[in-house]
Amino acid sequence: MFPPFDEEKALEKCRWLAEKLDSGEAVLRQLSAVSGERAGQGLMLAAMVARDEDGKEGTYFACSGLSRQLQAAAPELAGSLRIAPPIVPPEAVASALAKNDREIHELTDRLAEGDGDALPPDRKEELKRRRRALTDESLDAVFSLYRFHCADGRLKGLKEACSEYARHTGKGGSLLPPTGTGECAEQKLLDLAFSQGLTPVSLAEVFYCAPDSPDAAKRGLAFPPCDSRCGIVLPAMLGLEILWRDTDIIVVNKQSGLLSVPGRGPDKQDCIVNRVKRLFPDCMEQPAAHRLDMETSGLMVLTFNPTAHRELSRQFQEGEVSKEYTALLDGVLACKGIAATGVMELTFRLDVDNRPHQIWDSIYGKKSITEWTVERVQDYHAPDGSSRPATRVLFRPRTGRTHQLRLASADPHGFGVPIIGDTLYGTCAEGERLMLHASRIVFTHPGNGRKMEFTCPAPF
Repeated sequence: MFPPFDEEKALEKCRWLAEKLDSGEAVLRQLSAVSGERAGQGLMLAAMVARDEDGKEGTYFACSGLSRQLQAAAPELAGSLRIAPPIVPPEAVASALAKNDREIHELTDRLAEGDGDALPPDRKEELKRRRRALTDESLDAVFSLYRFHCADGRLKGLKEACSEYARHTGKGGSLLPPTGTGECAEQKLLDLAFSQGLTPVSLAEVFYCAPDSPDAAKRGLAFPPCDSRCGIVLPAMLGLEILWRDTDIIVVNKQSGLLSVPGRGPDKQDCIVNRVKRLFPDCMEQPAAHRLDMETSGLMVLTFNPTAHRELSRQFQEGEVSKEYTALLDGVLACKGIAATGVMELTFRLDVDNRPHQIWDSIYGKKSITEWTVERVQDYHAPDGSSRPATRVLFRPRTGRTHQLRLASADPHGFGVPIIGDTLYGTCAEGERLMLHASRIVFTHPGNGRKMEFTCPAPF
């Protein structure tokens, strides 16, 4: 995943810590027995530079995993080497694993005897199923212990983070994360920051191992947060999936159901804009150069400073930004005689008696232009277990009118086939979402003038 914060300051601190470990002034204290296959393995060292409420910066460190912990060996480091603790104490993890540990090892030994050849095939499969069930039960017990402090002040369990990840990415329903999830070094540092009211300024991690390790070629190299574990946990902790960030812009994958900008009233303040400003307090007051409907997911670009905002807003206003949306329509367009590709021009205006609905008005309406391509017809599996045919369409809006694509789909002057899950112009069953996703955007970087292109597959 893309590094959520600037890395420069933190990388310097990571390499400083590696030097202290090499010299023996800092040590990696072994907390548990080392298995044969893990002997000599390296780990990740992470550093975070964070600002407290008075604006003072401090540096904090962590290492990956549960079996080792950073510790100052030299007396002069004892007061300055601030170490993030594990999310869950190692003894709590060991206790959760203890229930099934003995039986899992016994099953492993039985299957290993003569490679299990002496066992009848049915019995061998039965033992494997039993071992898998016990292993999953143990992992579930461990993962139930993990709760992370988040940027919004909440505590969020790992299972909740996994559910959010599954909904946001479309990758399965219930999700058992990889072993070790919750023990990445950057997760520990962010948990520390959000639990103590610190604002991360810089965050980075490097690989560390002994000079004679088989992995010595990677020693000291910087790596971004891992996709397999951090890709699940960090977006839940940050409240954002960050796809790109530099000094001028930030690109995020917005969740369906989250506002782009704040609305009126205290219940409408949770939005992409305020989540960005919470993570990056130096951000400008109004960073959104465009917006997505609350129910629409996908790519959204925001700016950190007024100069970048003016230039990017100009590109949107003058039609220089190319956008593509993926939608799933509730029916088969071909059955209505609708071509596989085309361009439609429609005119709509606000229905002042039924806000925020838009209505057709050939006289006073504003013109919207939409290009479409039918990708395929597929089965849509509804939350209630039923299924029906749906049409996957790629929209390329040439204008940026309110609810343009929802109207192009649902209104009789357009396709007359609403997008699945549309609460305004169609129907939305319990557990459903609007099947509309901003999947591609192309624009010119407002700072350096380079062409920027981002793609983000639809989670449906």
